[in-house]
Amino acid sequence: MGNWFIFAASKKTRMILGVLKESREGEKRVALTPQIVKQLVGKGFKVQIEAGAGEGSAYVDSDYQQAGASIMSNKSELLGSSDVALKINPPVKSEIEQGRKGLIWMSLLYHLTNKETVQAIADAGQSAISMDAIPRISRAQSMDVLSSQSNLAGYKAVLLGADQMTRAFPLMMTAAGTVPPAKVLIFGVGVAGLQAIATAKRLGAVVEATDVRIETKEQAESLGAKFISVENEGVKTEGGYAKEVSQDYLDKQKAAVNKSLFNADLVITTALVMGRKAPVLISAEQVRQMKYGSVIVDMAAEQGGNCELTQENKITLVNGVKIVGVTNLASSLATNASDLYAKNVYNLMIHLATSEKFNLDMEEEITKASWIVQDGKIIRT
Repeated sequence: MGNWFIFAASKKTRMILGVLKESREGEKRVALTPQIVKQLVGKGFKVQIEAGAGEGSAYVDSDYQQAGASIMSNKSELLGSSDVALKINPPVKSEIEQGRKGLIWMSLLYHLTNKETVQAIADAGQSAISMDAIPRISRAQSMDVLSSQSNLAGYKAVLLGADQMTRAFPLMMTAAGTVPPAKVLIFGVGVAGLQAIATAKRLGAVVEATDVRIETKEQAESLGAKFISVENEGVKTEGGYAKEVSQDYLDKQKAAVNKSLFNADLVITTALVMGRKAPVLISAEQVRQMKYGSVIVDMAAEQGGNCELTQENKITLVNGVKIVGVTNLASSLATNASDLYAKNVYNLMIHLATSEKFNLDMEEEITKASWIVQDGKIIRT
């Protein structure tokens, strides 16, 4: 038997879900879309939206009203009357301070590296569910925000790289001569990497990929990429992520990929280690040996970067190589990204609660992994 907890909605009536307008600069996504609002209202929930919250995703207030939501122009009033506050990004200090005691946050939280925010939520007597902590198990796939957002980000990374390149992707036969296909190298064959492979192949590129997890070889090859592999010693994985990689392995991987790296027109890096700084896979020395005019799109820029020379939210030029450190790629496809995120939220909410209360079995795998703060107590570190 698990440990059960019941969180009742305020005033013992319908649970109120409050959707906040994102405060992060450049963020265009929204936590719920009108379609998902309609479904939640149909399940008995009450939904209130901060005015203008969906505009960056091409959803206007009237769309939400037609779906059954209330529009609120005052963030403080919204937070004071909601049982659950829904966001994309972690709540900021001012939002936590405006939230009432007992409020439950549901957002990306990154609790392993965002300890100040977690502590602030606890100090306020609130609770928090971390959308990025959903375990990567088969029955949680419909709730997996990291996968849904990474899929779009992997697609957009290729388009961004194509925009920065000075050559075309596909093989072209013209009267003036043949245009050879672009060469693309992708580090990391997770959700983002697989989508990047698929997108680059659709555009006509010759694609190679590498990953510390040898089990991804078949997936990469099924999409048409050549897999660059080395002996799989010194690599540990946890929940689908690389947890620890030995220096000896990294040295072997570097030697194995150098030929492809130095000949690539576009390099996309996607490697992350949960709760830690992103591993450096491309050194400054390697960049200086790359082809003049080549492009690196570093999808790990926000976590420190997979390239030693990456600068967050900047395009750096080194020896003719462009290093693109753009962050929050999913936000640039805000309509689709918001729709997928909202579906993830809906599926998790239905898993955890009814319209009247949360029924939490703290030993159940999804609940245990995602419930980080409970009524002012940090329960996952």
